[in-house]
Amino acid sequence: MAFQLGIPGASAILTMATHASESIMSTLYVTHPAFRDHLVTPGHPERPERMRAVEQAMEAEAFQALARVEAPLAEAAVATLAHPEAFVEALDRVRPREGMVRIDGDTTMSPGTWEALLRALGASTLAVDEVVGGRARNAFCAMRPPGHHAEQTTAMGFCFFNFAVVAARHAQKAHGVEKVAIVDFDVHHGNGTQAIVWDDPSIMYASTHQMPLFPGTGARSETGVGNIVNCPMRGGDGGDKFREAFDDAILPSLRTFSPDLIVISAGFDAHARDPLGGLMLRDTDYAWMTQELMGVADETAGGRVVSILEGGYDLTGLAQSTAAHVRALMRG
Repeated sequence: MAFQLGIPGASAILTMATHASESIMSTLYVTHPAFRDHLVTPGHPERPERMRAVEQAMEAEAFQALARVEAPLAEAAVATLAHPEAFVEALDRVRPREGMVRIDGDTTMSPGTWEALLRALGASTLAVDEVVGGRARNAFCAMRPPGHHAEQTTAMGFCFFNFAVVAARHAQKAHGVEKVAIVDFDVHHGNGTQAIVWDDPSIMYASTHQMPLFPGTGARSETGVGNIVNCPMRGGDGGDKFREAFDDAILPSLRTFSPDLIVISAGFDAHARDPLGGLMLRDTDYAWMTQELMGVADETAGGRVVSILEGGYDLTGLAQSTAAHVRALMRG
């Protein structure tokens, strides 16, 4: 059973690498060692080693030009951009000082989870600040736990707070951005993101995902107030089907919506190596999808893209896919 409990001010004091000049950075890379301190039960796929795999991939020479920033420690109230205050306070109350607290069958809190969540909130909002503020062209937040399964009052599916929605609404509240598109290519449908923005015409949600698969949502017929575009895939589908979905549905819908900012829920568990899904994407497919989304952002949003890490549970597949994704962002 999911844990039913999950806004307001978005203040974040950051420890940020100083920039040599005020010129626009190409790609901002936001992460923090605290993301490794969210511990899980033995054998759990959403493990700290995921961060180490991404960090090692980002050590390659091709990524030395990244502007690197430590995720700030946000106020918990920032989460109320997507969740009721009572939910946020309830999670705060149950977080353990030692041992673990089980939220549902596959979602647990450890003593390091709360700081990881606050820094993930800080990463999401800082990335928006820098991109919308014109100090970075785009940004990638390498963080955990993921967030797209978190509904307004339910923590589930490894997720506690919905960082993609927080990023979108922070852009609107703090910067006056009118329309935000969230594009999700995780193997699992972002039920939480869809539920939270279901009746919000200022935020579009588009998703490619495997069906049937957890969490069981994401049918084509689920369209919200015309702001939801679901493109379910079948097990065994690969890059050709994804490109078809993007070309036929997602990209045209994005252009019609004409967002001022694109937020990517960057889940890499549709990779052929991943143990939690049955789709057959390769790193080149993630690079293509990223480039296509950046093309729309160039047309409608001044190139502004904020990408937030979601799933990806095979360490090699995660590292390769993240590298391809970030390389594509850097070419923007």
